[in-house]
Amino acid sequence: MASITRALRPLSRTTPSARLASKRLATVRPVQSAYAFSTTPRRREADLSELTPTPISLLSETESMMADMVSKFASEQIGPKVRDMDEAETMDPAVVEGLFEQGVMGIEIPEEFGGAGMNFTAAIVAIEELARIDPSVSVMVDVHNTLVNTAIMKYGDAQAHRTWLPKLSTGTVGSFCLSEPVSGSDAFALQTKAEKTADGYKINGSKMWITNAMESGIFIVFANLNPSAGYKGITAFIVEKGTPGFSIAKKEKKLGIRASSTCVLNFDDVVIPKSNILGEEGKGYKIAIEILNEGRIGIAAQMTGLALGAWEHAARYVWNDRKQFGQLIGEFQGMQHQIAQAYTEIAAARALVYNAARKKEAGQDFVKDAAMAKLYASQVAGRVAGSAVEWMGGMGFVREGIAEKMFRDSKIGAIYEGTSNIQLQTIAKMLQKQYTN
Repeated sequence: MASITRALRPLSRTTPSARLASKRLATVRPVQSAYAFSTTPRRREADLSELTPTPISLLSETESMMADMVSKFASEQIGPKVRDMDEAETMDPAVVEGLFEQGVMGIEIPEEFGGAGMNFTAAIVAIEELARIDPSVSVMVDVHNTLVNTAIMKYGDAQAHRTWLPKLSTGTVGSFCLSEPVSGSDAFALQTKAEKTADGYKINGSKMWITNAMESGIFIVFANLNPSAGYKGITAFIVEKGTPGFSIAKKEKKLGIRASSTCVLNFDDVVIPKSNILGEEGKGYKIAIEILNEGRIGIAAQMTGLALGAWEHAARYVWNDRKQFGQLIGEFQGMQHQIAQAYTEIAAARALVYNAARKKEAGQDFVKDAAMAKLYASQVAGRVAGSAVEWMGGMGFVREGIAEKMFRDSKIGAIYEGTSNIQLQTIAKMLQKQYTN
């Protein structure tokens, strides 16, 4: 299969078409728009007030084609491996290689560094489509694109761009290392420390719950360079796999997204050069906050993709295969109402996701929107995946299909990149600020 992003590059350099995309119910994919915002400087500088308002569910031609091509790749190349990867709790190296070959690991990275040079929503579309087939693969692509790539593109200098972006777009997976045993939701209580050396920095400490750790070769590590300054001493560094003193201590055995590696990392006098700092000293807390705000839209997309995948699988079963009392169980009114309710909630969650993505691309304040999208998409994913198991009965409970896996995978949405309670707190604080006299 030819590279997905290579095929779409000519379209991403031109004005998107207003032609409507395919309206296949099974994919409930947003249709196309001539007014989809891009992260390219040319469009960011455009006068947005002159644009005609369009439905959130409209995609550019490039974004729509991205959805179709990623869906095809996921169904054909990932789908047959999902169950085996879940049982083995390991990501198939061929899947990782295929993701790089298709260009979906460098969606927003500029073409000069080997990436696709596309917009943020194109990445969101890819994350959602992958999650319909396997949320484990989806989160690998999500963390790599929306956290690691974005952090280096946004905060790295020219040398960092030349050094790291070509690797991240063509063959090296990245990890974002913030959480620790004693700092989860309270991320800035982290204990990992860094100190200056004659030629760079030395890092000591440990990280926990690090996604992609087994597959990664590049790690963005947050450590406190000046503990006396509190969170204002936190600084971001880039550490490569194989650096002396850096090790993967433990791979977690998880309830869901089991093919996605989640590990404990140890740093024992890990020495890195000065050039491996990301951004400025003491600005790591700012980097973490801003990047996670964007990443939450990616997790929300993973959850809507998961919900849609679970819904599709169960809906096909109850409307085509399973009969009781002489008729398909999907023809009973009680079942139809549940199916319709679930579909409506998925559509509502996707509206929140795409609204947050568009606001981010338009340069508007999207923090509250990202929190609402992640919160609600995670809730919907849990409800729909749970209902899908019940709709399928015994076939939903056994490990022959994907229903029980989607149910297990859905739980993580309320936990990582900010728990649901943290999202509620973020939303409430912003509302309180807005409505306080």
